[in-house]
Amino acid sequence: MPQAQASPQLLLLAEPLVREGLSGLLGGAGYRLALRIEELVGAPALVVWDVAATLPAATLLRELEQLRGRWPGAGLLLLLAADAPYPSTWLLQLPVEGLLQQGEPEELTRAVATLLAGGRVVELRPLGGPRAAAEPEALPGAVGLGQWLLQSGLAQIEAERRRCHQWLELADRGGLARLLLRGRLRELAAARRLLLWLWGPIAMAWPEVLPDPAPAAPLPLPPTASSTAITLRQRTAEGVWQAIQERLMAASSGELTNASGQLLALEGLSPVHRRDLLLALISQLDLLVLRLRQEQLRGEALQERWLQLQPDLRRLALRAMAGEYVQLPQEGSLLPVADTLSASTDLQISDPELPTPLPMLAALVQAQPLLVEGRLLAPDEPLALLQLEALIANWLIRSAELISAELLACCSTWPELRRYLLCADLLATRNLERLRNQLNAQQRWSSVFERPVQLYESQRLLYRLEGGTIVTVQLTEPRDAELRQLGWLQQLVTLALEARDALAPQVHGALRRIGDLVVVVLTQVIGRAIGLIGRGIVQGMGRSFGRS
Repeated sequence: MPQAQASPQLLLLAEPLVREGLSGLLGGAGYRLALRIEELVGAPALVVWDVAATLPAATLLRELEQLRGRWPGAGLLLLLAADAPYPSTWLLQLPVEGLLQQGEPEELTRAVATLLAGGRVVELRPLGGPRAAAEPEALPGAVGLGQWLLQSGLAQIEAERRRCHQWLELADRGGLARLLLRGRLRELAAARRLLLWLWGPIAMAWPEVLPDPAPAAPLPLPPTASSTAITLRQRTAEGVWQAIQERLMAASSGELTNASGQLLALEGLSPVHRRDLLLALISQLDLLVLRLRQEQLRGEALQERWLQLQPDLRRLALRAMAGEYVQLPQEGSLLPVADTLSASTDLQISDPELPTPLPMLAALVQAQPLLVEGRLLAPDEPLALLQLEALIANWLIRSAELISAELLACCSTWPELRRYLLCADLLATRNLERLRNQLNAQQRWSSVFERPVQLYESQRLLYRLEGGTIVTVQLTEPRDAELRQLGWLQQLVTLALEARDALAPQVHGALRRIGDLVVVVLTQVIGRAIGLIGRGIVQGMGRSFGRS
């Protein structure tokens, strides 16, 4: 008879009381437990370490290296308290397979099972929220004579923006008050950019269009005080894509909120069709990734194949969102919606702000390392997976934007289609055309001014999905090739920025000298003259009193 396989052996490292609790929880799951190193029989399959909140970061890292050196093949699961003093970004870089902060008993048993199966688990729940949401924005690089104006103006704009967000939460969905509040938020964003343009360095004027309650942070992701939940069942390219797909589908399934500060065509669709479009794009991307794996392409051939299949992917997603069997009247006859939209939309256009897809494809298809902050990381590493998710989410939102813009154009010539696809506010022709005009004006402004600024500063704006909210993040990468391809009008914008940077120190120095001269004139010349006049008046009055 075949011999029964022995249950995995776990080593528990914790304080006595915590160790007894872990022993009772994991012992009932059928694992062999070793409460001390002396009780081990061979090497453990998994080391569960409950880290004390007072342990210094350097000591924690040194202990992890020693555990790795002693049992190279064993997995490591760290249990952290909610008030652990370590930043999330630093924790995500630790050489461990599991991180569980303030975990429930059920989460601990699931995490142990996933790690023993060869997966990875990250659950970070820091105590409290980001300090940036409660404190005024720091201005480390503000320069010029208007520093006080810059700080006070930004403080007023931030206070007004928070009031608008509080009213926005109380406003009815789809009501006029909600539209007015969103317009007010866009006005505040424009005022903030203008204020930074006048009194601050140019790098601060365009970091993001609008900071929202969930502010966008530079990569790596996520911010140091936000929660993070990652579960990898397999540490392969398939497992990485499966984890990202589940996270994106969960974020797209609910009602989306636009916190990017940009006016999106996607907002014009009804919530149901907005969700269906995003889920259809994710489903089509899943099929495309599987197809690329089967074709076994590499390098430039893989990228060319991806770009070649993008129009077909968008068309299939559009048909899935519209419904294959839905028919609507148009000028007295019933027309199939999917076929009509597929024939009347132009899905060959591309978004110039999409980054090069090759790093994303190489990680998804071939499990190649991803470059994160100058380091090559495997796709199953938490930081690499989060950056990969950000790239895929950006592709998802931008692809949905291209399709939504075409749908708005089709709805302008097919009134019956508006009731089926669009929000109730856009049933009126005036509202629909106003939205289209605003989108076109925003696109022209972005193409003429904002894009040259981002190219000159080597910045790229990415869209992300965070808990059903569309936010933005700035990715810094060289964009010199795109900068050389700009037109003459866009190059004038970059030349103006270069001239501003070159002349700013001289102008600031001249203004400072003029200010010093004004101070000297007021204090040394005018002040002394006023003092002499006052002294003469006092002496004259003294003589008059003496004679009297």
